[in-house]
Amino acid sequence: MIPDVFAPAKLGPLTLRNRIVKAATFEGATPDALVTDDLIEYHRRPAAGGIGMTTVAYCAVAPEGRTDRHQIWMRPEAVPGLRRLTDAVHAEGAAVSAQIGHAGPVANAASNGRPALSAGRMFNPLGMRTTLAAGEQDIARITRAHAEAALLAIEAGFDAVEIHLGHNYFASAFLSPKLNHRKDAYGGSLANRAKVARGVCRAVRDAVGDRIAVTAKLNMEDGVPGGIWLDESIQTARWLEEDGSLDALELTAGSSLLNPMYLFRGDAPVPEFAATFPQPQRTGVKLIGKRILRSYPYEEAYLLASARQFRAELKLPLILLGGITNRDTMDLAMAEGFEFVAMGRAVLREPDLVNRIAAEPKTRSLCVHCNKCMPTIYSRTRCVLIEPEA
Repeated sequence: MIPDVFAPAKLGPLTLRNRIVKAATFEGATPDALVTDDLIEYHRRPAAGGIGMTTVAYCAVAPEGRTDRHQIWMRPEAVPGLRRLTDAVHAEGAAVSAQIGHAGPVANAASNGRPALSAGRMFNPLGMRTTLAAGEQDIARITRAHAEAALLAIEAGFDAVEIHLGHNYFASAFLSPKLNHRKDAYGGSLANRAKVARGVCRAVRDAVGDRIAVTAKLNMEDGVPGGIWLDESIQTARWLEEDGSLDALELTAGSSLLNPMYLFRGDAPVPEFAATFPQPQRTGVKLIGKRILRSYPYEEAYLLASARQFRAELKLPLILLGGITNRDTMDLAMAEGFEFVAMGRAVLREPDLVNRIAAEPKTRSLCVHCNKCMPTIYSRTRCVLIEPEA
């Protein structure tokens, strides 16, 4: 029997009011790396608009693991503000998840004032710095930090955590054969390259038990030559399932470092991105931006073809992401065997979209996939079509 996307559903120890999750999209609303009223409102609105669970991004597990110094990192000082946020979401009837992770090579070392860590040394064109190869002590510290962040999430009232294993962030960089050229126990075979991802998930589950739901966001493919591809990613997903650390897996794609538009699809807003940088970087982005921000055509459920291959191999609940904007696509995901769907840009454009679809199934999203919301992460993430000014 095909489940109703609007019916209550179990996610580990949770019961969500429906099967629709607001995906983690960086909010640009934490100038002091702490919760603000703006961040609370950012998540309260889709909660009031009918979403089953909203996801707070991006809660770094260590100060050097942020993509810039303005992002929240999980520490005791952040808990009171996060509690205000979770209380506000719960008051609207929705659940709330904290996306926890370490940006690895995507971290902005110049902004953070700390070296970025990765599987190996490499030049980060975003931060204009060379990353350092993480040693065994670094890996152990970052693994523990994920568990500690999950415990702080419980203290702050979160219902779930989502472990970030995608987009060439720390764990994903180890998985990638393009970025991981190590000769030690964390390099070479996929079994070695997957140790960080598996170890982090195990540490989080061991720390939280069944007090909250534990999910992870995993790259199906990096979208770059020599990066992770479906066969290796499916095997990693099988191991994660066998480990029993996760309640669900959200399937994603693309590299924040090398090919970010592979995830988003639609227009590539190169001029708008360039305008966020000072000179001479602005001119540089204008000149080479199209090499990094490649344009891919948008279509509904654009990650479904790849995600089907995971569904065929796994029993673990799966969350389908990418081009979920209307009831027809939600119902298709349910018919294909996915337990949940995740929405991002569509609910940024219309926070009440889920309620409107529930009331009228023929409702269509107003999001035009221009992606001009993406450069606003450097100020305050918003749909520029309805909020043109920062």
